[in-house]
Amino acid sequence: MKRTLLALALLATATLSPAQSLQLDSKALRLLDAQGQTLQDLSLRAKRWDQRALPDGSRLALLQDADSAELLLVRARAGRLTVEARWPGPGFAVEQLCLYRDAQQSLLQVFLLGERGLSEQWLLHEGRALPLRRLATPLEPAACQVRDAEARLYIAEPGVGLWAYGADAESEGRQLLQHLPAADEDRVAQALGDWLTTHAEQPRDTLPIVLAQAQTTPVASPGDAADDPAIWVHPRRPADSRILATDKKRGLAVYDLQGRETQFLPVGRINNVDLRQGLRYGPGKPLDLAVATQRDEAGLVLFEIGSGGRVRELARLPTGLSDIYGVCSGRNASGGLDVFANDKDGRVQQIRLLRERHQGKDAWRGELVREIRLASQPEGCVVDEATQQLFVGEEKRGVWRLALDRADSRPELVIPMGATLQADVEGLAIYQGGPGRRYLIVSSQGNDSYAVFDADAPHAPRGALRIGINAGRGIDGVSESDGLDVSAANLGSGAYAEGLLVVQDGRKRLPQGTQNFKLLGWREVAKALGLR
Repeated sequence: MKRTLLALALLATATLSPAQSLQLDSKALRLLDAQGQTLQDLSLRAKRWDQRALPDGSRLALLQDADSAELLLVRARAGRLTVEARWPGPGFAVEQLCLYRDAQQSLLQVFLLGERGLSEQWLLHEGRALPLRRLATPLEPAACQVRDAEARLYIAEPGVGLWAYGADAESEGRQLLQHLPAADEDRVAQALGDWLTTHAEQPRDTLPIVLAQAQTTPVASPGDAADDPAIWVHPRRPADSRILATDKKRGLAVYDLQGRETQFLPVGRINNVDLRQGLRYGPGKPLDLAVATQRDEAGLVLFEIGSGGRVRELARLPTGLSDIYGVCSGRNASGGLDVFANDKDGRVQQIRLLRERHQGKDAWRGELVREIRLASQPEGCVVDEATQQLFVGEEKRGVWRLALDRADSRPELVIPMGATLQADVEGLAIYQGGPGRRYLIVSSQGNDSYAVFDADAPHAPRGALRIGINAGRGIDGVSESDGLDVSAANLGSGAYAEGLLVVQDGRKRLPQGTQNFKLLGWREVAKALGLR
């Protein structure tokens, strides 16, 4: 399939300054001075290339050798060309390639667009080429370009027109910008250049970026499966703490702080999970209990967490709900556990867990304390034991607050949707850092971010952040996040000394795979938002 160097060069040279320039012809890549004289050339046959200017005055060019199909990363600096890395090409014929330099993280990436719509996005970092994701693109791309500040990939397709895709690996979807059914390869490539010239760049909104220090083993189930985590703190060895998390198609997984799965309980379609430690049920030893919503049974699954972090199922309890969804829990005045389970129809039930003895064995049951109703679907919730309040996220409207110490209290909308919080509202958790350091963290799924508010009224916003790629550790960013949990406990002398934030990742990249959970030290979250 013929691709003209004219169309490719038109897009590839758009960012060059007049001081020096790179030029590709049929025999070599040439570095030219301001007068157009060759400073150095690199002999090769290449038809596909792109380049980026860097803040230090150098330039990077990525080319595909037409003979070997190798990818070459070349740096132009101080009048010299240096081949910095070589990689084998992908397992398909590349029709176009274009670079993307993340405007916030300055990470260099490349889109390799293949024939028949088979394409890949790679991260190029410290001599490594790491596949980020596979994506479907036009069958016969004639040209492409990325606007870095917009984080948008533009592709010209003969006989169709001009497309825009999200360049961020965590994004999805596409948009047809201009329909050009009669345009051949050269005309549609020229049309892309014209469109980019006449349409001003629209920079993407930016938020502080934090990086995950670890990630869990991906869940076994494909599709939308991982959902909600809960943090259990080891009473004697905090570094041996555990994360309980749901695979909502199969059951409950248990992970250590390195993200390794230590246990899996195949208890069925459980959606959300929460836990409390040191609960009092009679004169015996305190109990650590976790509870999860079981959707096939419209009930609750109760678990006990042993002193070493081993989890076992205790009981299954019915509810009066028909399509049970989210759950959270809190310690009641007697030291036992109250569970707050919600339904897709808007109902939220407060259920008190009671333990009784029958024939020398423990028997558990739930007693309905109260029921409230929101106008539409809730899911995430958290109990603030310090103030005896319940926070519930209504996915399309915001966060509601309910006083638990008054039987006649009604829900109050305290954090509506707005610039900081965008639908869907998903996970909620409270960082209990002491006076003046209590924060409500909310998963703002609509813009792939996490909004932080004061846990105490009037719940002033403290900012929002996103989770980016940790290239050094090979951990992808986070998007489409569902559940989360946070702990202020010192979980060791390292990254989690000031606490731990665990979030669900709705799109697993680097490489693309089934969903998982990401672990972040609270110190980095606080630093990014200027929190005490």
